[in-house]
Amino acid sequence: MTVTQSFIDGESVASAELYDNIDPATGRSLGPVARAGSDEVDRAVAAARAASTRWRDTTPSARATLLTGIADLIDQNHQRLARMESEDTGKPLTQARADATVAARYFRFYGHAIDSYYGQTIPLSTDLHVYTRREPFGVTGHIIAWNYPMQLLARAVAPAIAVGNCAVVKPADETPRTAVELARLAVEAGLPTGVFNVVTGIGAEAGAELAAHSDVDHLGFVGSTQIGSVVAHAAADRVVPTTLELGGKSPQIVFPDAHLGRAAESIVKAILQNAGQTCSAGSRLLVHDSVHDTLVEMVCQLLLLATIGPGIEDYDLGPLISRKQQHRVQSMISANVKGEILCGGEPPADTRLADGAYFAPTVIADVDPASPIAQEEIFGPVLTINRFLGEDDAIRLANGTQYGLLGAVWTSDLSRAHRLAAEIRAGQVYVNTYGAGGGVELPFGGYRKSGYGREKGYEALDTFTATKTVVVRL
Repeated sequence: MTVTQSFIDGESVASAELYDNIDPATGRSLGPVARAGSDEVDRAVAAARAASTRWRDTTPSARATLLTGIADLIDQNHQRLARMESEDTGKPLTQARADATVAARYFRFYGHAIDSYYGQTIPLSTDLHVYTRREPFGVTGHIIAWNYPMQLLARAVAPAIAVGNCAVVKPADETPRTAVELARLAVEAGLPTGVFNVVTGIGAEAGAELAAHSDVDHLGFVGSTQIGSVVAHAAADRVVPTTLELGGKSPQIVFPDAHLGRAAESIVKAILQNAGQTCSAGSRLLVHDSVHDTLVEMVCQLLLLATIGPGIEDYDLGPLISRKQQHRVQSMISANVKGEILCGGEPPADTRLADGAYFAPTVIADVDPASPIAQEEIFGPVLTINRFLGEDDAIRLANGTQYGLLGAVWTSDLSRAHRLAAEIRAGQVYVNTYGAGGGVELPFGGYRKSGYGREKGYEALDTFTATKTVVVRL
């Protein structure tokens, strides 16, 4: 089998140790991966630093051409990248294809955006000319989660290099292959070597080395709140700016005047997507008491129709990322002291799936809002349900966790929709739809323990630059 190795300064770099990349659908190895350590991280950061000045001074129009060229190559390799992503993550092939499409879209979007990214002039007085410059930090470090490897990498790297930074990426242990391939394609598109580097390996080793590295000027992390806190501490020790996109426990609030059929379809899609392994999954359903039974029945019926199997065969629901995650989901459900399991609650009984990390779509009604299963991120296809009687009750439940990433309101009353959108503590709020993070153009990030900073959209260009103010007496 081919060894997946770090890609540094335009070259494949071996490591002294290897580990196996496990297919979550079968439990078998997809091939060995280089287990990089401090030497490889040092080499990657040094390569980024060496390329930094030349890349910073490259004209925005030249950078734009290179980024759109990367997007073109991703599109040309769409099917191959999607297959890798499906094998690594277990997600259905259709979803992996969508991830490849969106990854290309990030590079194209920021390739176009950088052409119109300007500073400002400030009319302070007639004898002073005051203007601002947006300048790159230099070397940016990106620690990427395993649930959307291509999308998360592209949404971090594309804006970072668009504004003139050079990037070092540490992909998740479980999903390293597409990161390396995207870095190769970038060089093939003409991106100077050293601008985009990938270090494979274990998070507690290579990831920790990157987070603590003294020559990294900005850190980005996507993953659990617990590890995000560790990364933030490492950055704080060096007074380095950080962007954290962490966990979520996003509510979907359904009022009696909502279109229940549309709501049910969207709710099901939001919890089935990537087997519920999405920070922005709509994992809490809050339903007005008068329509509770009707909507819950509709949701359960749709979930029971979902097909389950290997992602590469494009079923509705693939496996979880690992046996470890499967056991975690099972233990959280088993520990649920209150709540009726209406469907699922365990791995599927199909013996053909016994070797994979599968878990059946699960609905748990009338959970205790204070219980761990209602408060903590499960990261599986598990939907918890609570009833409410009025707006105040709905807002209290919606804001009743430590997270604040997304929320949704389903109602025909637009005045109510705007009231709740203002009251829900979340970085994105949807009305009569649910985007699970939304499009490339939409700023994305959380409140409270869902993290801080914003990615995506035009705001990401500000995230990866510092403002310099210049004052000239005339």
